[in-house]
Amino acid sequence: MAIEFNTNDGLVTITNEVIATIAGGAAVECYGIVGMASKSQIRDGIAEILKKENYSRGVVVRQDDTHLHVDMYIIVSYGTKISEVAHNVQSQVKYTLQQILGLEIDSVNIYIQGVRVNKE
Repeated sequence: MAIEFNTNDGLVTITNEVIATIAGGAAVECYGIVGMASKSQIRDGIAEILKKENYSRGVVVRQDDTHLHVDMYIIVSYGTKISEVAHNVQSQVKYTLQQILGLEIDSVNIYIQGVRVNKE
């Protein structure tokens, strides 16, 4: 599905893939995030960290009527407070989607798929 709205210049269509990519990019900028996890790992049982070009694979965008929901599957860094990392990701994703696309997000759901030691 896609979001469509009319402007003075014409019809604008924003696909869920664009929303997912922007949300994933915003999430990995947050402190405590090691990377995005594949949402299919639930059935595969394999936690994989996705590369930059795969941000959208760790994000699910759902629409029902006029509501927009974003589900994010992330891997956090060992030693960070998971609740704080999740809250920061929620805030950052909502803010970024509002600023870049002008979209109001009803919910950002965070699913922690793993904890990794971040080797530096």
